[in-house]
Amino acid sequence: MQEYDLYLNPQKSSIGLYVRKGAGLPDLADSKNWIFDGTAAQASLPPALVKEIEANGHAFRDMN
Repeated sequence: MQEYDLYLNPQKSSIGLYVRKGAGLPDLADSKNWIFDGTAAQASLPPALVKEIEANGHAFRDMN
C-alpha cells in the first residue's frame, strides 16, 4: 500500500502538505519552513487527497 509523508509549517499550522513517501520537498521555495510530521497510509487519507497527490506530486490539506 502506498504511503505519504506529511509536512507541517509552524507558521501556517492549519495547513498540512502531503507528498509521496520519501519524495521530500525539493521544488518548494520555502521548504526549510516545513517540518516532517510522519507518514500516513493511503487508507487513512481521503480518496480525493490521494488523487491530488498522485496527479500533482503533492497536496495541501486543511488540518483543522
